[in-house]
Amino acid sequence: MKRNPLVPRKTGYKSLPLLKLVLRSLDEKKAEDLRVLDVRAKSSITDYLVLATGTSEPHLRALRVELEKTIDAAGEPIVGVESVEGSGWTVFDAFDIMVHLFTTENRAKYRLELLWKDAVEVPVAGLLVEPVKRRKRRAVE
Repeated sequence: MKRNPLVPRKTGYKSLPLLKLVLRSLDEKKAEDLRVLDVRAKSSITDYLVLATGTSEPHLRALRVELEKTIDAAGEPIVGVESVEGSGWTVFDAFDIMVHLFTTENRAKYRLELLWKDAVEVPVAGLLVEPVKRRKRRAVE
């Protein structure tokens, strides 16, 4: 039986709100082919891998800047960002979440999805949905 990747286990429960922020941030900046891999059972260094495609080097740069702003605004630490101009690949490490931003060519070349084929894929659509806020009912006097 496959484990539900959105149900918390020993680790990862604290990273889910940040994961949602990261995905919404990337989605708003038009990142393509967003995928999330739950690697908690396979990796000792991170809980989730986020894979996204940018259309160009300037787009990758814009995605990186937006991620930095989003994570900083959430008050979460950033371990590091690895990006070489013109490489077509940026790695963003936020402890429990590691984001890989690729150009289309490099995404096809490195195929991280295949490297982590035994990871649990998390449905992105459910993470992008904003929770509905309930209105408080007023007591009738």
